[in-house]
Amino acid sequence: MIQEVAQIEYNTERPKLIIPEYGRHMQKMVDQAIATEDRQERNKIAKGIIAVMGNLNPHLRDVPDFQPMLWDQLFIISDFKLDVDSPYPIPTREELMERPEPLKYPQNFPKYRFYGNNIKRMIDVAVSWEEGDKKEGLILTIANHMKKCFLNWNKDTVEDDVIFGHLFELSEGKINLKNSDEDLSDASNLLKNKKRYSTSNSGKKNYKSNSNSNSNNRNRKRY
Repeated sequence: MIQEVAQIEYNTERPKLIIPEYGRHMQKMVDQAIATEDRQERNKIAKGIIAVMGNLNPHLRDVPDFQPMLWDQLFIISDFKLDVDSPYPIPTREELMERPEPLKYPQNFPKYRFYGNNIKRMIDVAVSWEEGDKKEGLILTIANHMKKCFLNWNKDTVEDDVIFGHLFELSEGKINLKNSDEDLSDASNLLKNKKRYSTSNSGKKNYKSNSNSNSNNRNRKRY
């Protein structure tokens, strides 16, 4: 009995798993492949390990880079000590430890943050279009959407000249409606959907309150 207790392995005494998601049995299979001296047999074991790893991730079978990812993970689990013939380029420790390039975040406009970045993209698209009715319609749509964003942020009324000035600035002077006779939609029309939603919610609340009052009246004693 004492000998059996002495043979028990605790996780704190075991080697640390490189990729814990695959479990310790997978780590032992990779270690066995590393210890195999015959290269042909080692290649056979490596392919068997790849097949088991694939069965553990059936939801990734349709991913285009599924097989290269499995082979990369196999070499990572082996701590880059496994010497087999891989059908894909073998990664190195330096490539794994290499610092990734910083992501390019979208350009922000803190001065007019309430418009959002999509407005700037829409303006750039409108600038790139040829002159015509289609471009004019897109510009007016952008201006109306800018007015709606402004009203959602400020809650007060806003003059069209203010929106035209912001549009002129965001387009770097390429879209100029300052001296035009165009009129944007009224604030009441732009916020109509929002008001409908608020009134519908209030109606639901009133209905609940009425139903509660009716239920309370129903439980009262009548003389």
